[in-house]
Amino acid sequence: MAEEKSRALYSQASALIPGGVNSPVRACAQVGASPRFIARGQGATVTDEDGNTLVDFVGSWGPLILGHRHPAVMGAVQEAIARGLSFGAPTRAEVRLAELVTQCVPSVEMVRMVNSGTEATMSAVRLARAATGRDLIIKFDGCYHGHADSLLVAAGSGVATLGIPGSPGIPKAVAAHTLSLPFNDAKAIEAAFVAKGDKIAAVIVEPVCGNMGVALPKKGFLETLRVLCDAHGALLIFDEVMTGFRLSLGGAQQVYGIRPDLTCLGKILGGGMPVGAYGGRRDLMEQIAPKGTVYQAGTLSGNPVAMAAGIATLEELCRNPDAFYGALEEKSARLEEGLAQAAEDAGLALCINRAGSMITLFFQAGPVTNFEQAKKSDTAAFGRFFNLMASQGVSLPPSQFEAWFVCAAHNSGQIEATVLAAAKAFKALA
Repeated sequence: MAEEKSRALYSQASALIPGGVNSPVRACAQVGASPRFIARGQGATVTDEDGNTLVDFVGSWGPLILGHRHPAVMGAVQEAIARGLSFGAPTRAEVRLAELVTQCVPSVEMVRMVNSGTEATMSAVRLARAATGRDLIIKFDGCYHGHADSLLVAAGSGVATLGIPGSPGIPKAVAAHTLSLPFNDAKAIEAAFVAKGDKIAAVIVEPVCGNMGVALPKKGFLETLRVLCDAHGALLIFDEVMTGFRLSLGGAQQVYGIRPDLTCLGKILGGGMPVGAYGGRRDLMEQIAPKGTVYQAGTLSGNPVAMAAGIATLEELCRNPDAFYGALEEKSARLEEGLAQAAEDAGLALCINRAGSMITLFFQAGPVTNFEQAKKSDTAAFGRFFNLMASQGVSLPPSQFEAWFVCAAHNSGQIEATVLAAAKAFKALA
């Protein structure tokens, strides 16, 4: 595939933007490539500046569950733009999106809109500390909750991709208030509560990890978190920025039957626009200013154009959720089965983890249930696989430690073409 225009743009960007990108993992450093600059998207494909069209499993890193340029979403955004871009005042759209969120997500009785997943998680943590009068936060190794100081400890996503242990610029005193434990280790979390239970404000967790690659919770792990938080007066925060509205209409909490105290949302909630939110129990949310004294604000929070995209997306999902998520599960399962068979035929030992329409191929035998296991993957082999797939017209996340996303727009032919491309790539790697 010709990539001259993308390379030229990357060279130009590198002189103007740190690393040439506005989010680190986009630089494609782990896979030994330069980033592909995208010109447009349609359905389940993207077309780059050189005119190459690829089947897309990035999906803007998860938000585009309906695919690129879905007519309902595009129409809603165009109507909203015609009315104005931003007002700094309440609009009807904010109320409608809040209504949809509280109807769909089991634990959310009230919700506050923000502009990103990072804003959502940092605000939820502040609220938890204020509500409990405690400082200590527990998170899990390889779970990425945005780049707020207190949460960028043993994180996943781009931090894992680039091999950065944390980040310079975070005071030790801030990091000292965050305890990071192995995901899926019930004994470790139990020991932490025994030692420091009266100091723990909250446990924040991706109920299904997507930022170390997909890792599912072991049976009883999420239940243990709920029991321990209740027993010690701590709050349970589910970071469903990635899983919210993707694993089901009610997210992972609906799938696993666990009710967190606070939930963080983003990605699908914005339908491709920059949106985040945090919500939960009414008594907690009413502690946020101006109702309460926990301060959080944002000039563009509840932006009417972003709200329009979110409303259109959630209304599409709400029309017939059983049929929608059933179809998404069927095509995702077909992709998983095809990839597994192709790897077996090529004699490659791969671990394939899938939760609904999120899937990761770990280049190792597995199992992968935590970050230490994920880090055993052969990242060099993944890099070669990434480039082999791109050369055959398949766009994947440029990191071993990320999830692929299947969307409603992927059709049978594209799933089959992806499996065939993977079979060729596996044979070349064997």
